[in-house]
Amino acid sequence: MAEDFLRDRLEKVERLRAAGVDPYSRGFHPTHSTVAARALLGDAERTDPVSVAGRLMVKRQQGGLVFADLQDGRGRIQLMANRSILGEEEFARFADLDLGDIVGVGGPVFRTKRGEITVEVHSFQLLTKALRPLPEKWHGLKDVEIRYRQRYVDLLANPEVRDVFRARTRVITAIRGLFDERGFIEVETPVLQEIPGGGLARPFRTHHNSLDRELYLRIALELHLKRLLVGGFERVYEIGRVFRNEGLSPKNNPEFTLLESYQAYADYEDVMQLVEDLIVVSAMAAERPLETSFDGESVNLTPPYRRERMSDLVLEHTGREAAGEELNELFEEHVQARLREPTFVLDYPVEISPLARPREDDPRFVERFELIILGREYANAFTELTDPIDQRARFEAQAAQRAAGDVEAHPMDEDFVRAMEYGMPPAGGLGMGIDRLVMLLTDSPAIRDVILFPVMKSET
Repeated sequence: MAEDFLRDRLEKVERLRAAGVDPYSRGFHPTHSTVAARALLGDAERTDPVSVAGRLMVKRQQGGLVFADLQDGRGRIQLMANRSILGEEEFARFADLDLGDIVGVGGPVFRTKRGEITVEVHSFQLLTKALRPLPEKWHGLKDVEIRYRQRYVDLLANPEVRDVFRARTRVITAIRGLFDERGFIEVETPVLQEIPGGGLARPFRTHHNSLDRELYLRIALELHLKRLLVGGFERVYEIGRVFRNEGLSPKNNPEFTLLESYQAYADYEDVMQLVEDLIVVSAMAAERPLETSFDGESVNLTPPYRRERMSDLVLEHTGREAAGEELNELFEEHVQARLREPTFVLDYPVEISPLARPREDDPRFVERFELIILGREYANAFTELTDPIDQRARFEAQAAQRAAGDVEAHPMDEDFVRAMEYGMPPAGGLGMGIDRLVMLLTDSPAIRDVILFPVMKSET
């Protein structure tokens, strides 16, 4: 059936061209969006002519009238083509338009007897002929896969999906605004790196032909941003794509957007305040109340957030005392999912935190926190390690783990250690996943709901 439909539309394209009509126009300049055209009418009976452009989503004929819904990037407005106004030939051309066609229309705005705000079509132009049919509806798991794979159709069919991505843009804009107001500068650091550092993850590898050497897609932003602290930039941040060669799940996509910031002369206490402020401004930007819900569960995002040491939480929930990697394993297995209210989990084991400053009162732990909300991590932050001698020793310990088969252990980065040897100021650093934050603030259960073009399995 799809092939028959495509063939019929292609035949229509040829007929249009034979009649001297270009089915793929060079351009059009609307004077109003559909929303602006609707607002223009106000209490008046009729406006001066306007021009609008968009896609035909609904069309129905009633004798000498054709009604259609025109959708643009902001909303919809009804069109009415009248045979007595357009004349027989132009009216027939309008009636021959198909759902999905993109058209430009000129004419006054008025209100029908039923009260519908409408553009009376005095002129029109076919801008793009659609060859495939618009979907009637989405249902079932198979169609969910199609929605992600053919996001362009998903956006056409589901206005609420467009709303999610508009909210995402507003959130990112608000985050930038907060950092800019506080004197941070936004920077860009390399995506292709010789050493994929700043996190514990398996990287994607590629080959640079001209240099004849292996390079990696970055797994984090951290080490280059901290080099900038050495260079004299005291407050920096970056919002950028990072890549981790890991599996697909509702919470993970191999390519995702990460915010990282570094502030000289700050510690992880300062960063906790920053995270609370970021979530508040992000919720406002997403037009989401702080007392909200996610996936059917209520949550209150109003600061201040609970603060608990990891070791205390593990002891509370398991009755066990532990250190090192065992402590983290117990936390992830028995505690994290139980943390529902926003909670800063403090003081991680030094063994799993190779870039964080040790606690002065107990160097088995570092000044690090993760923000957990409804069992999920939303932020990871440190008081940064600035001692190059300690940093080298930790990198060497990580390198030994890599040699023993741990592919996610942090690699040695001699240039980063050299940068630290020039002197890095005390600092607080933050990493926050933008996608997961947008999921929370738009009540989107899967990460693919907030990434326009997620990684998908191959089509079978």
